[in-house]
Amino acid sequence: MQRKNKSRNILISRFSALGDVAMTLPSVYNACYANPHDNFYFLTRSHPAQVFINKPENLSVIGIDLDNYKGVAGIWRLARTLRSRFHIDTYVDLHDVLRTKLLRKFLMMSGVKCRHIDKGRAEKRNLTRPNRKMLIQLKPTPKRYEEVFSIAGITLADTFRSLYGEGKGSPLEFMEVSPPKKEGEYWLAIAPFAKHKGKIYPFELVEKVAEHFAVRPDTKIFVFGFGKEEEKQISALSGKFPDIVNIASASLGIGAELSLLSHCDAMLSMDSANMHLASLVCLRTVSVWGATHPYTGFLGWRQNPADAVQLDMTCRPCSVFGNKPCMRGDYHCLRGISPQMIIQRLSI
Repeated sequence: MQRKNKSRNILISRFSALGDVAMTLPSVYNACYANPHDNFYFLTRSHPAQVFINKPENLSVIGIDLDNYKGVAGIWRLARTLRSRFHIDTYVDLHDVLRTKLLRKFLMMSGVKCRHIDKGRAEKRNLTRPNRKMLIQLKPTPKRYEEVFSIAGITLADTFRSLYGEGKGSPLEFMEVSPPKKEGEYWLAIAPFAKHKGKIYPFELVEKVAEHFAVRPDTKIFVFGFGKEEEKQISALSGKFPDIVNIASASLGIGAELSLLSHCDAMLSMDSANMHLASLVCLRTVSVWGATHPYTGFLGWRQNPADAVQLDMTCRPCSVFGNKPCMRGDYHCLRGISPQMIIQRLSI
């Protein structure tokens, strides 16, 4: 039963890449919805803080520059600031790395109740080791987040469906790249890049997928990327077809990209942040998996496991994050996936 006399001040943290933070959002929003009299504070880096749009009224997002809080002394100063400014009494650590372990320790010294995620690190090592892999589905990361809230005594609603509820984002947000969607149009988003090579489907094969759909009538393709090199590759592709739009060359922020994704019919993504952003707007995503594997628990929230395109290979998965060099040297786990396999899945 919700306490009537005292509101809780609950700190939640996840420092990391955009996709990792995006995966926390359904659980965080559901915690806020279920506990409207409590105050929630989400601590993260400044860039991923932008993903928290249309947030509950009792949620404050604190984006910080971690360079301002280096070392033990820096984390001590951060803990003191958080405790004094927000009167934190509960800390939910959704990261469990050295930085947040220190933050927990210092907050506990001030009487703050702290709970943290069980990442299942040993299970993931067993899944990715070179020999005698234990190839079983591990607990999905969103489920791990939910369990931390439960252990902390924080109930969760089952309310969150999309950042836009039952609707979509405003077309005004992405007018820079496209007019509003016309009736009968098919919009496909493609995010062909990722942080690590072990996650990236060869761009020349991505082109074949894009070209297949680009020649269809009433079809528009939006290709996402970041940085000069990715923009250059997308530009060469978009120059061949008038209905392929280079999003990397635009100045859209995260909010505008989310709004655009909410109007798309499907997305092709790597095991990357874009899959998780698409999940936040209920966009079906066909994802390509190479060195990594959905069994590690990082499939997009409420995405269909059947939409994960991958090859059965004895060396897969070799990595949780895709950052290890290929043991074979040829990245066949990615190059061996034919464009037709992806086209067939997108066409279902």
